Amino acid sequence: MKTTVIVTTYNRPDALEAVVRGFFLQYDLNFDLIVADDGSDQRTRDTVAKLVFEAPFEVSHVWHEDLGFRASAIRNKAIKAAKGDYLIFTDGDCVPRRNFVSNHKNLAEKNWFLSGNRVLLSPRLTAKVLKNSIHAGCWDSLTILRHYLARDINRLLPFLTNPTLSLFRKLAPHRWRGVKTCNFSIWKSDLIAVNGFEEEYEGWGLEDSDLVVRLIKNGVKHKSARRATPTLHLWHEENDRSNLVQNEEKFKTVLNSSRVMPSVGLHQQVL
Repeated sequence: MKTTVIVTTYNRPDALEAVVRGFFLQYDLNFDLIVADDGSDQRTRDTVAKLVFEAPFEVSHVWHEDLGFRASAIRNKAIKAAKGDYLIFTDGDCVPRRNFVSNHKNLAEKNWFLSGNRVLLSPRLTAKVLKNSIHAGCWDSLTILRHYLARDINRLLPFLTNPTLSLFRKLAPHRWRGVKTCNFSIWKSDLIAVNGFEEEYEGWGLEDSDLVVRLIKNGVKHKSARRATPTLHLWHEENDRSNLVQNEEKFKTVLNSSRVMPSVGLHQQVL
């Protein structure tokens, strides 16, 4: 299936480069990649321009003006630009393991979206990875264990795979809690059917949950990709949450209604 990876970023070119280079090393390179840039400055443009020439697949860059946190809007712009029938979403601070794309593809299924998880790296290990250009996505089990014992990785469970997990991946088809677009995949047609992300959320918080709730109401179900597609989350300061209360009120309206369409969404995007 034709696949597009969408990587959301904002003014963190060193982390973005580590993430995109992690995609250079995927076992499955049959995809294109879009950097969805929420208003970064020239440093990110320069980084993407360099990566375009080195990438073993097509890399493109969509950008809009920096008017505050508008992740939903830039993701919608990337969806409009995507060539793939199947879309894999992640963030520009989440380094993929080498089987990230192949496992998302292998688990993909009509009428289901996939949700994976992440492990958190310490500030110390994050700095080391970025300073020394370490390919964190290539770490073997012993290296991961060593970092865990040094308290530089917060969890081991996401790395422990087992074939029997396939029996449990569909046990919570209506679960929306905990689903994040830093490790998420879905058929593009299912996003178009609900008009994409709601762009009226201002600042960080709950835009992911809003999308997932509307997808579920529209008949697209949750399938777990945990312990199959873990990413390594590079440390950063916590995002500004000053608008979270207002966003919670918007989300409650969606959660307690039957509507599946956002007020401002994908169809309002102009490339």
